[in-house]
Amino acid sequence: MNARIALGGRTVDIDLSRPVSLALDLDFGGAQPRHFDAPRASARPFEAPGFAGAVTRGASCNCEVISLIPHCNGTHTECAGHLTRERLDASRVAPLGLLPALLVSVEPEPAGAEGSDPAPRPGDRLVTRRALERAWLTAAPFEARALIVRTLPNRPDKRVHDYSAETPPYLTREAGQLLVARGIAHLVVDLPSIDRARDEGRLTAHRIFFGLPPGSTALAAATRRDATITELAFVPDELHDGAYLLELQVPALAGDAVPSRPLVYSVSS
Repeated sequence: MNARIALGGRTVDIDLSRPVSLALDLDFGGAQPRHFDAPRASARPFEAPGFAGAVTRGASCNCEVISLIPHCNGTHTECAGHLTRERLDASRVAPLGLLPALLVSVEPEPAGAEGSDPAPRPGDRLVTRRALERAWLTAAPFEARALIVRTLPNRPDKRVHDYSAETPPYLTREAGQLLVARGIAHLVVDLPSIDRARDEGRLTAHRIFFGLPPGSTALAAATRRDATITELAFVPDELHDGAYLLELQVPALAGDAVPSRPLVYSVSS
């Protein structure tokens, strides 16, 4: 299913039948990705009088009760409502249709000239502005509204890794400012969070990306309420750095974060 799309005065061709999913598979009975000491995502048969909820238990059909924490169990898309008193549903913020996107691969760096709040600790590894600028595609066929960040090394165990007992890489303040300055409204990362796992509640990179002042919990103060962050994605090696079209698929569920399935489509000029 081929399509020709006009973007910023340029025309690109895509095959709509061959997207690549960046979502992690969430196996309720097997190994799972997790973060922040969250319990495992789980599923159990729904039981009611005369109904066992599972065909293997004699029920007429399978019917499950699913329990998960979107922020901690698998690929999810979140919005500024993650940080505010007032509700904002990620499913209402996530854009419909295709987004011009760039995929970049970066190697997190030791703390140095760039920082965060609170200051990085010894041993922390950071996704820096410098690394993003080096990887940024300068000859893209369009102006990107979304950025997909793959951190290196791209180990397969990212798909089921439990990040609870470690400090995964995170974005510097300067990296967040670069994304805003370059008009990136939708960010996809293979990290469990763009901020340090335990950062005294500052969420520096989140606040910069959503345009929310330090310490503010008022949705009205967020200047980028149309922005989204997708975390705990996985970018397979078959996708090379470059220009793509991104589709953020999210369910119609309320909440500041929802499970999601980002799809990317290869483009040709």
